[in-house]
Amino acid sequence: MDIVARWPGSCHDQTIFKNSNIYSKLVNGKWGNSLIVAVSGYKKSSHIVTPFINPRGNIEELYNESIIRTRNPVERTYGVLKRRFPILSLGLRLKLTTSQAIIVACSILHNIACDNNDLEAPDLIDVVLPPNEIINVNHEVIDEEGCARQQLISEYFSRL
Repeated sequence: MDIVARWPGSCHDQTIFKNSNIYSKLVNGKWGNSLIVAVSGYKKSSHIVTPFINPRGNIEELYNESIIRTRNPVERTYGVLKRRFPILSLGLRLKLTTSQAIIVACSILHNIACDNNDLEAPDLIDVVLPPNEIINVNHEVIDEEGCARQQLISEYFSRL
């Protein structure tokens, strides 16, 4: 799990993302043609794909379902982290720097536990999902206003 805990809670997620190492690696091409799956509150770009707020038709619904299935493990990870360290779900009423240190410490301990196969998620149901198909997205034809989502739909979901 990669976290950025130096921003206050009122800061928008996109601001945090644009100032992160992940964003700079994406923009500088260090991760090839990788995409970030985000919630609809993010501005679309050549590196971010978001769900449709009001999907029109089967293709856009399939796309949204794929986005949801991709995000589910991330959301489950937050749930596991909060169950493992309940202070994170109760809210931290401490100085910002102290809260940041607690969040980072909990995340480090969580990563150590995961590295030692201590996943602590007994209430999660094991679901066998079909293997993901890796698709090659050509970023050269993606403009800066978020055609990544449309290209992904055109190249993959319209074939389903």
